[in-house]
Amino acid sequence: MEKLLLIGIDTRSMLNSALDLEYEIFSASYFSTSDTPTIKNQKIVLKESDGESCGSFEENFDPKYILEFSRDFIDEVDYIIPISGVSPSDFKKNDKKKILGNKDVGELENKFKFYEEIKDEFLTPMTFKLNDIDEALEINKNYPNNQFIIKPLQGSGGYDVNLLNNDSDFEFKDDEYIMQEYIKGINLSSSVLSNTTTAKNITNSRLLTMNDFKNNNDFRYVGNILPLTKKSVMTPVNNFDKLKREMKTTSENLIKKFNLIGSNGVDFILNEDGLNIIEVNPRIQGTFECVEKTFGVNMLEAHIKACQGELINIPEAKYYSYKKIIYSPTRMKYHKMNLNNIYDLPHIGSITEINEPLLTIIEKDKSFENLCKKVELTDKIVNEESRKGQLDE
Repeated sequence: MEKLLLIGIDTRSMLNSALDLEYEIFSASYFSTSDTPTIKNQKIVLKESDGESCGSFEENFDPKYILEFSRDFIDEVDYIIPISGVSPSDFKKNDKKKILGNKDVGELENKFKFYEEIKDEFLTPMTFKLNDIDEALEINKNYPNNQFIIKPLQGSGGYDVNLLNNDSDFEFKDDEYIMQEYIKGINLSSSVLSNTTTAKNITNSRLLTMNDFKNNNDFRYVGNILPLTKKSVMTPVNNFDKLKREMKTTSENLIKKFNLIGSNGVDFILNEDGLNIIEVNPRIQGTFECVEKTFGVNMLEAHIKACQGELINIPEAKYYSYKKIIYSPTRMKYHKMNLNNIYDLPHIGSITEINEPLLTIIEKDKSFENLCKKVELTDKIVNEESRKGQLDE
């Protein structure tokens, strides 16, 4: 039996799908959620335990450490699927040959190179590469009618994205940064399956960030709702059918432009100027479980088959699905919550720091209104239960 390694921040969702396939499965992840399937070949960086803090993900996560930690797995397996948090660029040249998916993604992960590649062909926010904060403030003066954000040259999930103001106290870390025109609008995303000759948009979704809920200029990724309909877009849109056609055409053209294979995503912001391209994610996306629940397909199998040349048929949507990541409202000690739609659960007794990822709500329903009510109710209960486990600051 061929051996397949899943490696990334959290492998729970893909492990569940992988266990239905005919591979010997290996897993290497940062998080150790209590609902992650336990398998023979498994490595986990974060060892959660009663009374111990899970710490800061942004400060502690290092993809290179996961690769070193998993060296024996990488050597042993036949195939590797890197998921969120671990890039094909992180692998050694010989190891890249085992990757089921895109191997050369440098020009996509480097946000300035990506901008340079698409700016003359697609609508995209004006972007500058920065050397220091003084350069950012100087550029800002030259464009008095524009607002800008500063974000890492490479990175995902909306972490470390900051609005730039003239009195900004933003400090550069060791990372490189870009300055990008801030586009206010509706966050959208497309999921595309592709092989070496064909790209097929399989669904579009409403992409959600913290800013959508709190209007607090926090751009961390929170989740998705799909499929995209006049209801799930959650904002009045002129000529919705035209929008769907444009998302399909644009996402397929982008995937073909960069010769991507497997399951990939394209993120947009829709405003009065049109559909602005923000980034292309050359990997399986955070919509993974929502797509599975909405269409009743195994998305890991679909990704693997696409990488091997076959694009599966995606049926009509059976449900709306909604994914919402809950960030802890307080520093709290986790206790069991009796809810059937929460995932990525901490271990009982472990401590989650304030504003760190706590768990994920994933729900489906044929009614969009009922779906939102169920997710909102669960969100409320989780926040109330978290307060019960609050620790002294």
